[in-house]
Amino acid sequence: MTDDDRNAHDAGDEDGGPFGRPLFEDPSVRALSRVGVVDVGSNSVRMVVFDGAARSPAYFYNEKIMCGLGKGLAETGRLHPEGKLRALAALRRFALLADGMGAAPLTVVATAATREAEDGPEFQEMVLRETGLRLHVIDGDEEARLSAQGVLLGWPEAKGIVCDIGGNSMELARIGGGKVGKRVSTQLGPFRLQQVKGGADKRRHLIERVLRKAQDTIKSEGERFYLVGGSWRVIARLDMERRNYPLTVLHEYRMPVRSLLDTLDWIAANDLTLLRARTGTSAERMELVPLACEVLRGIIKVFQPSEIDVSSYGIREGLLFEQMPERLRARDPLIEAARAAEIASARLPGTGKKLYEFLSPLFRDMPKERLRLAKAACYLHDTTWRAHPDYRAEVCFDNATRANLGGLDHPGRVFLGLALLHRYKNSRSGSRLESLFRLLSDEEMQEAEVLGKAMRFGAMFAAGDPAEAGHLVWKPKKRVLELHLTERGEGLYGEVAKARFASLAQSLRGTGKVMLSTAVSG
Repeated sequence: MTDDDRNAHDAGDEDGGPFGRPLFEDPSVRALSRVGVVDVGSNSVRMVVFDGAARSPAYFYNEKIMCGLGKGLAETGRLHPEGKLRALAALRRFALLADGMGAAPLTVVATAATREAEDGPEFQEMVLRETGLRLHVIDGDEEARLSAQGVLLGWPEAKGIVCDIGGNSMELARIGGGKVGKRVSTQLGPFRLQQVKGGADKRRHLIERVLRKAQDTIKSEGERFYLVGGSWRVIARLDMERRNYPLTVLHEYRMPVRSLLDTLDWIAANDLTLLRARTGTSAERMELVPLACEVLRGIIKVFQPSEIDVSSYGIREGLLFEQMPERLRARDPLIEAARAAEIASARLPGTGKKLYEFLSPLFRDMPKERLRLAKAACYLHDTTWRAHPDYRAEVCFDNATRANLGGLDHPGRVFLGLALLHRYKNSRSGSRLESLFRLLSDEEMQEAEVLGKAMRFGAMFAAGDPAEAGHLVWKPKKRVLELHLTERGEGLYGEVAKARFASLAQSLRGTGKVMLSTAVSG
């Protein structure tokens, strides 16, 4: 974004680009507004409507059309004729949908295909005339910045290199400390590579040459790479298939480099039609995967990343991040999402924080990352109460492991899910979910069980605030868990509470001891 664009944004100029007006105009209604954004890419056109503008907004609506707008662009210099018609029809539909959802006007950005095609301006005018939508065409540098900001929306502490692949371009951006640094736009999109003459060897030399030039700017030294884009997500899904990975959530999926190279070999050796059927990938997307694999091999060779992770967040989320004040960006997306879920679904909203405070003596030596999972679990502990009692534990687990949550890696998802499972169920043996447990160590599974059984006790000990009934003291050296009851707590400490307190003490591999108020006062 240029200084002129930023000045236009600050002045609220509606012609100042995609940020000419704030997406969330009135702070008083910011948390309630539905915000619609559209990304007109070289391969797909997608609309996302976010429900609310909180730190971890919910995906109210999400639709994608594989238009192939940039197909053949490198050869003809123009947008694909059929792609233009499909994109126009999609945008017409999206405008009408947004109006019906109360998400109008949409913010629409167009990337490589529209900015590079000689008929790009003509396409913009046609879209405005027939749909009323204004396409804001962004350059490669801005595309890289927005994609990187999208990663930061869901991964606040992310540090390394964001790599966003589209149909006609691929952007690289450095992130760290919650900020976007140096960035580069390249023409390594699969549609571009389709036009390279001379076969695989010619493409390989071109890919490596372009990447080495990008490295001169990015200067990556064996850092983590964050992959953004549909072609990368398909490769990650195929990696899961090859590895028989138990959790098919793409966001924050981590791929060790050596294993990923094996997957690239596996993809090359298999029939793409069969792979497409196994993973439910569209034919249009799968067509580009072999070329994306070639680019990924080049990335591994040139940049030698320490690890490769997948981000489901990109430009659209970057548009949201752009509008967030610093104080909102600083919040933890996982905690914000859990808090929002409690407000929407718990029987007694507000008890999650009280439960966490009641159980905090058990968390005294927990590392920071575990503490945030414990806090999230307490917020979520009562959000599935409407499920059938026989399935409530599994619904809790599914919600935690499969929800669209940011700031939560796969082991973290399973830890949170297992803790919530034990919130409603003492034993996990024989569960259909056991295949997922292998993402945790035995020690982590034990910690999740303790957290779950702590919530199981604390949540039913007293309605509202368990601190009114007593407080806990954990003595780890003696392995003694003390429950100090208030006068009110003595009446609440019934048979079920006793059984759950005993179960909690046992999970701590300790002994439970109850201290009555009369004994304390004496």
